[in-house]
Amino acid sequence: MYKKILLPTDGSTYADEEVERVEKLISDDGEVIVLSVAGKITSSAFQPRRKVKKVNEKLKKDAQRYVDNMAAKFDDNIHVTKMVKTGFPAETIKQVTEEEGVDLIIISSSGKSGIHKFIIGSVAEKVLKDSEIDVLLVHNE
Repeated sequence: MYKKILLPTDGSTYADEEVERVEKLISDDGEVIVLSVAGKITSSAFQPRRKVKKVNEKLKKDAQRYVDNMAAKFDDNIHVTKMVKTGFPAETIKQVTEEEGVDLIIISSSGKSGIHKFIIGSVAEKVLKDSEIDVLLVHNE
């Protein structure tokens, strides 16, 4: 059993499988951290600052919605911490893992093949490759 599990989410439709795995692997007094990483764009000569600010606000709101939706799927007896960060997903997942003392990361793969696997699912691949703790990769089709 794991004391602290990190569950990154990007709002994909695979939440039910991930929640089921967490519930099987978390200790009775454990904690699950549901994390969504919002991207951030910067202003440029082609993008006015006001427009960029609106886009970044939307990205953060979407990330919060993903976290809220995932957290709501857990039974009340599981301690859930909701977290939204801004940054690059794989790097932010690693940072949160270290800062929070996480024992296990549960993350979905895209289930794609060929060129789609190369492009989609790269976050899960980076997390799996760079992690110093256990990672459960949930394969989805």
